[in-house]
Amino acid sequence: METKHTNKQLLAEGLKTMLLTLALLILGPIIIHIAFTNQEKPLYIPLLVLGIIICALAIYFGFKGINIIMDSLFKNESTKKD
Repeated sequence: METKHTNKQLLAEGLKTMLLTLALLILGPIIIHIAFTNQEKPLYIPLLVLGIIICALAIYFGFKGINIIMDSLFKNESTKKD
């Protein structure tokens, strides 16, 4: 029986991805709020679209970061096929 070890490089990559997710989780709603408070300005639609895209990216990178962290903790080195 083989002992499982945490892949520290993969864990560090996952944590970096989660830090990016945190930044996007803060930035997206702020941009959407700025867009909704300035509805009469010409940049209303571009700011709103940008905020929605940033929020969608936050969700994507959140799932990706959790997946990377789970792989670093539980995936066996001999069964990886990357």
